[in-house]
Amino acid sequence: MNIQIFGLKKCADTRKAQRFFKERRIRFQFVDLADKGLSKGELRSVAASVPLDQLLNRSSRRFVERGLAHAALDPGRVEAVLLEEPLLFTTPVVRNGRQATVGYCPQVWKGWE
Repeated sequence: MNIQIFGLKKCADTRKAQRFFKERRIRFQFVDLADKGLSKGELRSVAASVPLDQLLNRSSRRFVERGLAHAALDPGRVEAVLLEEPLLFTTPVVRNGRQATVGYCPQVWKGWE
């Protein structure tokens, strides 16, 4: 297993995801979205498992501040917005090779073991 967790240190669900893998002694790589976002290739790999629309956190204050609340966003625009502003991701994004989840999904992760 090659687990990557993309999230924020302050996010409770990200911390719960890290705890889930630590308790099972599964090694993972944590990427703090406040420091570094997903690359275009990583985003497309995740988008193959999870629709782009689910990756975008439409309820965040930052989403509204950027004027995106009333914008019509097609998939290409969503990808561009997420690459420009990694803090707009719904967290955590957990990736295991070609599989990925968004949010806290322990039932899915148990199937990866």
